[in-house]
Amino acid sequence: MAQKRASKQTRKQTRKQRGVRHRSGAAPGPDAGTASVSRSRIGNWTLFGGLVLLTVLVVFLDIRTGNDLRVVPLLVVVPALASVYCSLRQTIWVAVWITTVVVGFRAGADGTFWDFLFGIGFAVLACALGVAACAARIRHATEMARLRSAAVTLQRQILRPLPVVTGHVLAHGLYEPIEEDRFVGGDIYEVVESPYGTRVIIGDVQGKGLAAIGAGFAAIAAFREAAIREPTLTGVVEALEDAVVRHNVFSAQTGEAERFVTALVLGFDGSGRVEAVNCGHLPPRLLHDGRASAVTLHRTYVPLGLAGLSRESRATESFAFPPDATLLVVTDGVTEARDTAGAFYPLDERVGAWAGRGPSELLDALRVDLEDFSGGVRRDDIAALALSHAPVGGGGRSETTGEDALRVVAV
Repeated sequence: MAQKRASKQTRKQTRKQRGVRHRSGAAPGPDAGTASVSRSRIGNWTLFGGLVLLTVLVVFLDIRTGNDLRVVPLLVVVPALASVYCSLRQTIWVAVWITTVVVGFRAGADGTFWDFLFGIGFAVLACALGVAACAARIRHATEMARLRSAAVTLQRQILRPLPVVTGHVLAHGLYEPIEEDRFVGGDIYEVVESPYGTRVIIGDVQGKGLAAIGAGFAAIAAFREAAIREPTLTGVVEALEDAVVRHNVFSAQTGEAERFVTALVLGFDGSGRVEAVNCGHLPPRLLHDGRASAVTLHRTYVPLGLAGLSRESRATESFAFPPDATLLVVTDGVTEARDTAGAFYPLDERVGAWAGRGPSELLDALRVDLEDFSGGVRRDDIAALALSHAPVGGGGRSETTGEDALRVVAV
């Protein structure tokens, strides 16, 4: 019973922490996005009170200035201002109000018929343009909201929201594409529970941004299938190699650039050791007993997609993973971040100072420190996974749900 309570408490804490580890959570539905962009930023009563007060003030000033300076016609700019902040219905209402005030003012003012006609025509035209501008703004914002929803839906098919808990691993993550308006970049990761244990991949596709997504998606799709199908980690890597090669063949046929993928593939089976195949990627860092150190991997193979250039067959090697340890794996967007003087980010030095922290706190510290170190200037996509042993009874399912909010500035 005590173990069950502890497991339940751990999962509750995980749910509280989710949504601040990863840029991409579940997106609100298209209907919610469309409704939000067409909603007014000003309440009806606030708008009504402000409009009445402005009208009274302008009419009072017009009366005080007399024929020397007519102020009421300047009210025609109000619908243009309303089009920026108000809904279409509110803007129409403001346009009708202003048109009525200006027409009433012109009807009681001295002047020729052509002065009256010109004044009324100008007021109607200005108000109509304000309404048209509001309609155009809402239409454009609605289209952008739909595109954004589609982009986030695509992103969720490419990269799994984190944290994720399986029967062997609790994975927290940090992901920041170099392009702020994009949800996916050239870095990839995935966590899959299989009959042979939990398989994890983190990788970096040659290139940045949208141009690298195709090869990354090919690798992730192959990993999701092979991780469950293949009994050995080398079999998984061979499937990834074939997928990237096929993608490059297709890219060459369509005139696109061929790409390779550096990747670190890990296997967790609950034995206290981790299997690894390193395809040109950075080695992991092990945090244990208040110390941090780079895991020594004796064999580093060519990146995925380049096996034809090497005669060496890929093989696995293993290293110890103590029960209370954390394994940190990152892409080169972390290690190659630079400060204003051009110096590279000292990952091992900084991680050593955070060795006593939990996985989520570790990633928080890494994110903040990277931002401070680089002055907010990123030169590459950033991805990091903090892997720890799953809590007792963690149970092989993701702790992330579709209720997670989209966070463009979460990490």
